[in-house]
Amino acid sequence: MITVGIDIGSITTKAAVIENGKLISDKIIETGFNAKDAGKKVFDDIIHDLGLDVVSLKGIISTGYGRNSVEFAHKAVTEITCHAVGAHYLNPKVRSVIDIGGQDSKAISIDNNGSVKDFAMNDKCAAGTGRFLEVMARALQVKLDDFGEFSLKADQPSKISSLCTVFAESEVISLISKGEKRENIIAGIHESIAARVAAMANRVGIAAPIMMTGGVAKNIGVLNALEKKIGKAIEVSEKTQVTGAIGAALIAARQV
Repeated sequence: MITVGIDIGSITTKAAVIENGKLISDKIIETGFNAKDAGKKVFDDIIHDLGLDVVSLKGIISTGYGRNSVEFAHKAVTEITCHAVGAHYLNPKVRSVIDIGGQDSKAISIDNNGSVKDFAMNDKCAAGTGRFLEVMARALQVKLDDFGEFSLKADQPSKISSLCTVFAESEVISLISKGEKRENIIAGIHESIAARVAAMANRVGIAAPIMMTGGVAKNIGVLNALEKKIGKAIEVSEKTQVTGAIGAALIAARQV
């Protein structure tokens, strides 16, 4: 039995294919302007790569902020549920999930079956998200992929007091004009994100083992800052960006 999960985020769109309970393929593309087109493209690409016929698929589930744009999906499921199921698949011992995506962040408490016990979500403000980091990267003229390594060279993280993306960007520009080192500013940005996400996680009563999912999990600076704020180790899977898509494909298999 083969099922597919499609996760449309604000920055990237992901697909995962599960066959008899095992992940056999995954794919990531940029979402771009049109979420509907991105969902169709990532689906067509991964099916083509595997040499599969659409009629052989037993279930297709979409998730993410653009989940309702996937017209060919059999059902749309919230990303909170999908990230919980996906994280449980990647490590059944995980009891908490922190997902920092492009436009929101989530803290999820799960049970030993991968079901959601409680969650908290920030989807009203860009602060503490991947979009926040993108804005800061442009202001500092540093590639976003280099942010993590840059922050590791900091000797004194700058103080970023504002939780608003617009005001925080103004703070960063002010620090630049004062001659503050970019490494220190980036480390300060990471600490600002970590403080916001940790506060949200504490409301859920986060417990170890903890897994971080989403593209921001690949940023070692954010990961280190978050571990310090929470006071617990956080693991990151090699499949961190496709965790939601994996969960969607597994849920599709369960529903079949």
